[in-house]
Amino acid sequence: MIPRSRATGRALFYQAFYRLPLPVRRRLVRLAVPKYIVGAVTLVRDTEATGAGRLLMLRQPPGKGWSLPAGLLNRGEAPVVAAARELFEESGVRLPPSRLRPAVPNAIVHAKGWVDMVFEAEVPASSTELVVDGGEVFEAAWHPLDDLPKLTWPTARLLAYYDIGPLAGQFPPPVPDDTP
Repeated sequence: MIPRSRATGRALFYQAFYRLPLPVRRRLVRLAVPKYIVGAVTLVRDTEATGAGRLLMLRQPPGKGWSLPAGLLNRGEAPVVAAARELFEESGVRLPPSRLRPAVPNAIVHAKGWVDMVFEAEVPASSTELVVDGGEVFEAAWHPLDDLPKLTWPTARLLAYYDIGPLAGQFPPPVPDDTP
């Protein structure tokens, strides 16, 4: 139970806060609430794959591990629109946002101050041309879910939330050890 004096102080704070103009209240909340960087990620599966299935993966600089099509949201951009945009920019796969559906879970909140909004889509690999720019993305390829290449740590951790990859079944997924 909250002591009466503390409850009264809290009530007075809220009464004063809600008397402030809306723009002032928004600014105060932005100052007080932790900030997060928001990204959009797309899990693209091959509709023609047999067995465990195949997933579209990207090899990006520095090229030591594979990742998923992903990127940061532009200011005011809807997460699903950002996911479709990044998918096209990084792999050449053009899908309207309406073809992307929220993954479950849809939002992965990371301890280091960022949130990934995750979406899923399916396309037939045989008729889907993959195009990369050689700068931001070195290579795009379809990989069997039961035989994924070496993944970046953030990708391995994110895929674990969907029971995919080397960290599948570990919840919460482990954080890499930063010590030498």
